[in-house]
Amino acid sequence: MIIVSDTSPISNLAAIGQLELLQQLYGNLIIPTAVYHELLNSGNTDPAVLAIKSVNWIQTSCVTNITLFQTLHNNLDIR
Repeated sequence: MIIVSDTSPISNLAAIGQLELLQQLYGNLIIPTAVYHELLNSGNTDPAVLAIKSVNWIQTSCVTNITLFQTLHNNLDIR
């Protein structure tokens, strides 16, 4: 199973020291490059930033299906 995450689960679980719950539930996580940059922009002291730089089970991936991306982008809130 491929699990793709957005920023909120990573940020919120890292903030309470429970990020490893995602690994326990899903194993590996993939985050889009935009999510990675959003996390980095939250500052170097953010627990999520420290976590994504230090764990190997969260991997960053670029969007490859541009057509699907455009469809989702038009129908979902991108905040």
